[in-house]
Amino acid sequence: MQQLSTCDVAPVPWRNGGGLTRELLAWPSPQAWCCRLSVADIGSDGPFSAFPGVVRHFVVLDGDGVVLDFAGRKVEQRPGDAPLVFDGATAPGCRLLGGPVRDLNLMCRGGHGALRPVEGAWRPPHRGLAGLFTRVSGTWRAGADVLALPAQTLLTADPVDGTPWTFEPDAPTALSGWWFSHALSPEDTH
Repeated sequence: MQQLSTCDVAPVPWRNGGGLTRELLAWPSPQAWCCRLSVADIGSDGPFSAFPGVVRHFVVLDGDGVVLDFAGRKVEQRPGDAPLVFDGATAPGCRLLGGPVRDLNLMCRGGHGALRPVEGAWRPPHRGLAGLFTRVSGTWRAGADVLALPAQTLLTADPVDGTPWTFEPDAPTALSGWWFSHALSPEDTH
């Protein structure tokens, strides 16, 4: 198990200069990643960076939210909304609904990735990469393993054994975090 808090990662400017990113995970390596998870701070309106060949999963963590413009199709995303999944090559325009926004991004190149809200127990896949990103502080459990995790922390496991995971927030909340997984397809492993 590995854990990393967002506050322990220095922010770097986006490729297009429109915001700041904290890269929490680049698996299996930063140079040749198949799965990347990051937290971004958006301070002004502007386009997202294009990532051809990548499937993006996007959720708003903090702030009023954003409107993403996909060539005339506008999609509003606010905290608590289901993850928006889209083709990374599209590079939508982004308009803030209020002030600055912090968001969570899961990007997958090859294989299959998923980002889902924490709701009860979750059984990670038997192969690939699995993890939890906490929105609030709480306790993670998997069998006899127990960890207290601060808010905005990433917990990852590779490989996983299929033991169910749970996350209990320290205080009642509508949304405590997100489970994520990524598994390479057999054709991606050759």
